[in-house]
Amino acid sequence: MSATVGPTGLLRFSGFLRFSRWDGVLVGLSFAYGAALLLAPSIPLVAIGLWWTSNTVAHNFIHTPFFRSARLNTAYSVFLSALTGIPQTLWRRRHLDHHAGRPCRRDRSGLLAMETGVVAGLWVLLALAASDVFFGIYLPGYAAGLGLCFLQGHYEHARGTTSHYGRAYNLCFFNDGYHVEHHSRPGVHWTGLPRLGAANERRSRWPPVLRWLDAFSLEGLERLVLRSSWLQRFVLARHERALRRVLEELPRVAQVTIVGGGLFPRTLLILRQLLPEASLTIVEQRAEHIAAAQAFLTRRSEADDGAVRFAERTFDPATEAPAELLVIPLAYDGDRRALYLAPPARFTLIHDWIWNRRPAGVRISWLLLKRLNLVTR
Repeated sequence: MSATVGPTGLLRFSGFLRFSRWDGVLVGLSFAYGAALLLAPSIPLVAIGLWWTSNTVAHNFIHTPFFRSARLNTAYSVFLSALTGIPQTLWRRRHLDHHAGRPCRRDRSGLLAMETGVVAGLWVLLALAASDVFFGIYLPGYAAGLGLCFLQGHYEHARGTTSHYGRAYNLCFFNDGYHVEHHSRPGVHWTGLPRLGAANERRSRWPPVLRWLDAFSLEGLERLVLRSSWLQRFVLARHERALRRVLEELPRVAQVTIVGGGLFPRTLLILRQLLPEASLTIVEQRAEHIAAAQAFLTRRSEADDGAVRFAERTFDPATEAPAELLVIPLAYDGDRRALYLAPPARFTLIHDWIWNRRPAGVRISWLLLKRLNLVTR
């Protein structure tokens, strides 16, 4: 099979596939799933298969139809409708309207009528010929699969469109994790999405259906603190005690850089009190966190008077302007070990887990499992 480079920069193969031979893998897996349903149906197979097929095969087929032939694309759309129990023309209309940010429009095309008829006919046939399988396996699995699809769609966009860059997930789901990139360029073939990745995009360590676990992440716990004035007072008191003890051992500091302003900017609020004459710079890559920190300053009648500066960017110890005191948060996603080995400031305070004890440092709280370590150069 020969190949040429098309105007989009994608490989176009002279065979029946329009964009990439890798789409043949998706087609083959969809047929393998259909065969498995016929040979060994089970509730988990129906549920996981519906969820996976909808978010890989069907989703990619919506944006970049696999075949050169319009007839093949129509036939495959009918096949996917039967395989998933969802008329693909309806799914396509709903999904494209989602990308356009508008309500789902009605579609009365002949293809939709055909797909709906195929799904209804197949269901009636199964109900009559294999009622135990249809009612005892297929329908429960179908409902569970729709639930997984709902979780997928919800957490891909909860608090804004979010990507997941885990290799295993993107291998199994054919780069579905590059969701921010996909929304920015929905017409780009799935094989090209990794090239659109940006370090500052919104991301999660969890794939969409597990993203509810973010509630137990450091950011999730931070949001919990925001809901309780008692928790805020507790966190401030514990951190102020630790910071005060460390600063008592240091000479007077005039310039401070705080990495990660945080939804609840405890370090900023405390250092404004402990170092009232110091210039504070908050380096934070997310605008919403900067807005939250600024709101706390305003709320406490400490609006920016020039002594506090916010910089919306990713912290890079190799290029960051030197400061006398640098504060690293527990949620820092860079190389924490490198900061210990080669501290980028004269004094570097590193929030760390309580078991990562260093000679110079203090415990913040057993309950919070945190300590504050000091490294100097």
